[in-house]
Amino acid sequence: MTTADPTRVIAIARSWLGTPYHDQASLRGVGCDCLGLARGVWREVVGPEPFPIPAYSRDWGETGPREVLAEGARRMMIEVSPAEAGPGALVLFRMKPRAIAKHVGIVTGPDIFLHAYERLGVIEEPLTPSWRRRIAFAFLFPQR
Repeated sequence: MTTADPTRVIAIARSWLGTPYHDQASLRGVGCDCLGLARGVWREVVGPEPFPIPAYSRDWGETGPREVLAEGARRMMIEVSPAEAGPGALVLFRMKPRAIAKHVGIVTGPDIFLHAYERLGVIEEPLTPSWRRRIAFAFLFPQR
């Protein structure tokens, strides 16, 4: 599987900046959550979504035996180690110790990323050490 051009991934992701936060939505300029942002970028970079996304809880502290989000990403993306997550990579964050990874962002530079955050919408902000240590999984978008 060939990886998509990171410059293109970043440009498309940045076109979502300012989109309001809306739980389980995925419409640029109208509303999205963090997964909806990733889904929207996927549609523009790769094409139609390969399977429907079931409803999911907003609980970042959710625990369980399966990393459902990472398992889904593995089915259609190229996994890399979190340490290799450079510009254009999709990163999954574990927001609390022992919780499953439930927050998604796209790395846009060496120390910056873009994500949808409740009350703020789609923003780009520094990938601080606090954020970086929460990265549990990283993936690259495949080329169409």
